[in-house]
Order: sequence, then structure tokens, then C-alpha cells
Amino acid sequence: MKRLILLTTLLAAALGACAQSAAPATTLRIGVLPILDALPMYVAQSQGTFAEEGLQVEFIPAASAAERDQLMQAGQIDGMINDLVSTLLYNQQQVQIVIVRFARVASAQDPAYRILAAANSGITDVDGLRGVPIGVSEGTVIEYITDRLLQAEGLTADEIEIVAVPKIPDRLALLGSGELQAATLPDPLASLALQAGATVIIDDTAHPEYGTSVLSFRQAIVDQNPEAVRAFLRALETATLEVNANPGKWSTLLTENKLVPAPLLGDYRLPTFPTASVPTEAQYADALDWAITGGLLTGSAAYGDSVDGSFLP
Repeated sequence: MKRLILLTTLLAAALGACAQSAAPATTLRIGVLPILDALPMYVAQSQGTFAEEGLQVEFIPAASAAERDQLMQAGQIDGMINDLVSTLLYNQQQVQIVIVRFARVASAQDPAYRILAAANSGITDVDGLRGVPIGVSEGTVIEYITDRLLQAEGLTADEIEIVAVPKIPDRLALLGSGELQAATLPDPLASLALQAGATVIIDDTAHPEYGTSVLSFRQAIVDQNPEAVRAFLRALETATLEVNANPGKWSTLLTENKLVPAPLLGDYRLPTFPTASVPTEAQYADALDWAITGGLLTGSAAYGDSVDGSFLP
């Protein structure tokens, strides 16, 4: 009888330990655009890396940056891929989001953004863009990249002309038809324009400090569940290293999530994705200076309040 009681006690203890170890996973809702920058997140999900970190990650699709921002403002997502300019706009009154990692960066080999000329425009260099309307989305990272790349190559602010074409597919179509002589597009859509005959005038391989995207979380998530943010970034780092080591392995994910236009599949070379890092104070200050000079805002949160690299693995 004593042996039976002892066995029952041990079994109950073991079951209790199992129940404790099977605590429910933390759920994070991430707003995702159909952009290549999100590939490492999809890899972490498909490989079970988030689950290994005790996370349940739910991707909430958004068709545009505006829709993504609506989801964030409504509290329907916890994190997103965005950029320095939109972070400044979010945090101009109070800190709403915190950058915790780069999502993508330009490099000397891999452009993130390109300024392109239409096939029959006759424009072949930066000088040819003086006074030529360039299709951009105003008040966004696209306009920031356009200004900074052209200014770095010698054009003055007065010589840079822009025309508002907010939707990227419209900008791509107008460039292809020649109704726009020039436009700024993110890659890989820029590569699709090149395939259709457009010409690269300049891209951010010449000035990679400008071509970035970031991963941001709501301030409340950072404050209330920092371990979930750390776990997310650990999983993302593992996935990023896997993508960089095996760039040809992810065609199914690229297709399913529409991260690369169908005509480019099979030929498009994936960029090298950044490992654990955040924007520098100089990058943040430059974006802030551009936004203030352009009248987008009068100020924003300090770098240390908007960017936090302490969660990186």
C-alpha cells in the first residue's frame, strides 16, 4: 500500500511538472506587407523557430503602408516592418513605437531603392534629372531616399522635382508607359522595371546608409513583454542566418507570400539580409533633419527613446 501511495504521489508530481512546462505560448501579431524584407520572418515561421522560442506569431497582411499604419494605430498589431521616416512621424508627439532591429539594409552589392528613368526618356545620368518630375510617395522614405541620393550626387534641393504617385504599382505602370520619365522604386519591383526596359540612374548601393527598413514594436509590448521581443529577435536571427546561408531554398515562400514578382522568380538574386543591428544615431538624426527641413514635422522623440538595441541576441 505504501508503494502504491508513493507511485501515485510521484505520478501526480510528474504531471504537475508537465503542466507547468506546457505554459501557453505568447502571441505576437505582426503586420506584414508583401515585401521582400519580411522573408526571414516567414522562414522563422515555416521552420518552427518562433515556436521553439515559445512564441505564437500571427501575420496580419496589409496591402499598403497606410493600411499597416491603421492596424498599428488601432492596436490590432504588435509589430511591423517600417522605416525611419514613419517612426519619426509616429513618435512626434509621444513614443508609440520602438525600433528594435534592422529588417533590411542596402549594401555595395544589394540595392534597396533605385531611381529609374523610363526606357525612352533619354535620361542616362543624375544630371539628366535636373528639373525632371520624379514619381514618389510624398512624405515617406521613398521621398527621403530620392532627395538624399540626388543631393549626394550634386543636385540642389531646388533642382529636384517630384510628383506624387503614392501607390507603387501605379508608379511602376506609369514609368513603364513613359508617362513618368523617372520614378523611385524599392527592389525587387525596381528589378521588374529594369526587365521592362527602365534604366538605373542611381541606387543606394552608392550611399547604403540611406536605404534601410526596420522592425518596430509598440511601446506597450516593449514595456510589458520584453522577453517576447527578445525571443522574437532570437528566432529572427536564426532564420536570417539560414536565409543568407541558403538563398536558393525559399522559392515556395517567395511565391506564396508574393514577395518577388512572378516574372522575376527563378532569376532574382536574394540580397544578404542584415544580422542583429539597429540604425545608428547619425542615420536617425539625418532622417529627422530631412523631415524637419521638409516641413513634415517640427520634432520627434530622441534617438534613445525611438531605437533600442538592447533586445538583440
